Amino acid sequence: MPKMNVVDAVKAALRNELKRDKRVMVMGEDVGKNGGVFRCTDGLYDEFGPERLVDTPLSEPGIVSTAIGLAVNGMRPVVEIQFSGFIYAPFDQLISHAAKIRLRSSGRFSCPLVVRAPYGGGIRALELHCDSVEAIMAHVPGLKVVIPSCPYDTKGLLISAIRDPDPVIFLEPMRVYRAIKEEVPDKEYTIPIGRAEVEQEGSDLTVISYGAMLKYTKEALEKSDYSAEVINLRTISPLDTETIINSVQKTGRCVIVNEAPKTCGFAAEIIARINEKAFFNLEAPIERVTGYDCAFPLAKLEEYYLPDEKRILKAVNKVMSQ
Repeated sequence: MPKMNVVDAVKAALRNELKRDKRVMVMGEDVGKNGGVFRCTDGLYDEFGPERLVDTPLSEPGIVSTAIGLAVNGMRPVVEIQFSGFIYAPFDQLISHAAKIRLRSSGRFSCPLVVRAPYGGGIRALELHCDSVEAIMAHVPGLKVVIPSCPYDTKGLLISAIRDPDPVIFLEPMRVYRAIKEEVPDKEYTIPIGRAEVEQEGSDLTVISYGAMLKYTKEALEKSDYSAEVINLRTISPLDTETIINSVQKTGRCVIVNEAPKTCGFAAEIIARINEKAFFNLEAPIERVTGYDCAFPLAKLEEYYLPDEKRILKAVNKVMSQ
């Protein structure tokens, strides 16, 4: 079984689906001859040609609106937005059209579209390159939002996203694009969209995370004296509420770690669902470890913004001391 990083896993999933289904195509800025800004499509242009790997003009609204038209008419386009902050420009197309096609047509049409975007901080990038857009996207009915955290998840979830009949926003944590390497099956496999994974069993508290933050959360917990049950959400929308509630009912305590801003971040939705279904099981208030309510800073302040070991362990100790 080969070892892959997240970039390799993206490429493996795309190659698998391009071979399997002639309706699948990849489109975006520099995804063809240049292999994408992070080389996630490197080599696929030579293998599948310019009609399957389409280099587009620098116009995110044009790319997404064209892909929506292709999807409604039977193709399965996979769009690459070079960085998540650039996804704001085609947001009208995603909200008003991609997410509404099934409703608008009373089920006669669907929009099997995948929009891939590197997201999150930790790579010393420029303005609009490190935005965490998951809560905004999850607020739109009709859009599914998937965030892998490791190579194995990336391949299985991306294959599922491409095969899904509805639009999927697939956010790839670029901080761990090459920071994790693990064995990934050569053969095709899928991971169900909407199902979280209990990565580590525990009895003292539940720790919930996703994307790049999962790696750093698990590393921080190795220095904790408590038995933490770690949940990898994998999918933000639809959310696997059952797995979360079952864990919190068992442990009675919870910490949520994500790098997006705190106010109206996705951690707040998780807390709301726990309060609705497991409030009387809680032994202490839930703690959030998040980014701050400001624009993602430039390189010198990046480490101050992102949740780190110190902040994660402080939250764990706080919930365990109550």
